[in-house]
Amino acid sequence: MARRRQWSIAGQLFALQAVVVTLLVLAGLAGAVWLARSDSRQSAEDEVLAVAQTVARSPDVHAALTTADPAATIQPYAEATRGDTGTDFVVVMAPDRTRYSHPDPDLIGQPFIGDIGPALAGEPFVTTNVGTLGESVRAVVPVYDDEHRIIGLVSVGITTKAINRKLLGQLPVLLGAAVPALALAATGSWLLSRRLRRQTHGLGPRQMTRMYEYYDAVLHSVREGLLVLTRDRRVALVNDEGRRLLGLDEDTALTDRPVAGIDLPPAVAELLDSGRDAYDEPILAGDRVLVVNQRTTRFEGAVLGTVLTLRDQTELRNLASELDSVRALTDALRAQTHESANRLHTVLTLVELGRTDEAVRLATRDLALAQQLADRVVGAVTEPALAALLLGKSAQAGERGVDLVIEPDCRLDDSPLPTTDLLTVVGNLVDNALEAVAGTPPPRRVRVFVGATADEIVVRVGDNGPGLAPERVADAFRRGWSTKSAGRGLGLALVGQVVHRHGGTSDVERTEDGETVFTVRLPARTEARVSGRDAAGPRASAGRSGADT
Repeated sequence: MARRRQWSIAGQLFALQAVVVTLLVLAGLAGAVWLARSDSRQSAEDEVLAVAQTVARSPDVHAALTTADPAATIQPYAEATRGDTGTDFVVVMAPDRTRYSHPDPDLIGQPFIGDIGPALAGEPFVTTNVGTLGESVRAVVPVYDDEHRIIGLVSVGITTKAINRKLLGQLPVLLGAAVPALALAATGSWLLSRRLRRQTHGLGPRQMTRMYEYYDAVLHSVREGLLVLTRDRRVALVNDEGRRLLGLDEDTALTDRPVAGIDLPPAVAELLDSGRDAYDEPILAGDRVLVVNQRTTRFEGAVLGTVLTLRDQTELRNLASELDSVRALTDALRAQTHESANRLHTVLTLVELGRTDEAVRLATRDLALAQQLADRVVGAVTEPALAALLLGKSAQAGERGVDLVIEPDCRLDDSPLPTTDLLTVVGNLVDNALEAVAGTPPPRRVRVFVGATADEIVVRVGDNGPGLAPERVADAFRRGWSTKSAGRGLGLALVGQVVHRHGGTSDVERTEDGETVFTVRLPARTEARVSGRDAAGPRASAGRSGADT
């Protein structure tokens, strides 16, 4: 069965306007005809009354009415008057209705047909009656003698047919005004419907309703934030997920507001102000890591506005960071396994050669170094996840040819902070330091300190890399700036998030011996024991001379 064709909104509007305009023009034309007919009738009434009064005052009529044969004089006069005035009949009669004149001479002497009562009473009047010539508008006027007695009556009339013929003569003028008005209105309706069709893309009301319902449901239910701006930088749409990711109040009306007047995260506001296209670009929004895409939308070559999509990658970034740590530890263990196999072959060869003393010294020396590092880390840090992280980073540093030093006074017996936050700070600072010394000539060194006082937990990581320019220190923590070729990193920015979330502080200093030291201080919500010297250490100052990372 063929689908029923649906009219577009523009088509329905044009049809409705055409009907309304046609009805209005026809109503106007009918009103004009009615007014013209009324005017013609009134004009006819005035005309017949004036002619009748003129005839009634004529001296010739007065004189004829007193003669023995009034018709002989009155008939020629009445016909001449009828021809001159354009009326249909001029009848002069006696008070007893006897006609003295008529357009049809055979009817002279016969009684007048119609009402004459008011005229016999001395009152001229106009009425509509049916007579020998058909329906007519007639006036009846009394004729007085010198003593003011009624000696006759004058009736002058115009037939209705004559009035209608006169009205028909005016119709071309009325139609000449109505047809252009109808054509002008139809043209305007067509232009309006064409513009509406272009703006609605030819969709019908049911299609637009269904589209709005479906699109609104989809936009507010997807787990991807959406922010749409018009070409003049006003908010056209922001869905529920977009409000959540941008930290906007659900009850605040944002539609049609300038985007510059909305409290957006700095990185998002900067991207929107730039107007550039962005593809899967990570940015920071409060405590979240968002992946954003920004495109300028166009339709038929015209710019409509900007579309910004947001995806929350915070948890995925944390998992990826943990996975990178595990992968790095695995690679380090694989390398150590390979190295241990080589040393084991060397030991066995020395034993086979009978040089047992050298074999024992070689085997116990490497074992003592590894055990010493493990004992120092595990003895200083009782948090198992943090201890495992430091051991993994030590193996990773050894694989890269970097000497990772756990400072002797490092000790953290109890961490009041969430383990994930502590791992984020330590892991990213160490990774940042390893990246800083990568590619530099030996010796490459990274120092790590984790400790606590009664009031705060201190994490300090230093490296002897090339350093960070002072003007880039703030950006490193606030926006995730990076010197890597990728252009924008998130390691230090994630550290900055943890610091901001716990109300801590972070700073960078360049020491006299050429080390760049990143220091993070986080308030302790519960007491933590400290061993050795003060956890802040002599290199945890708030200087900002900086080093590149």
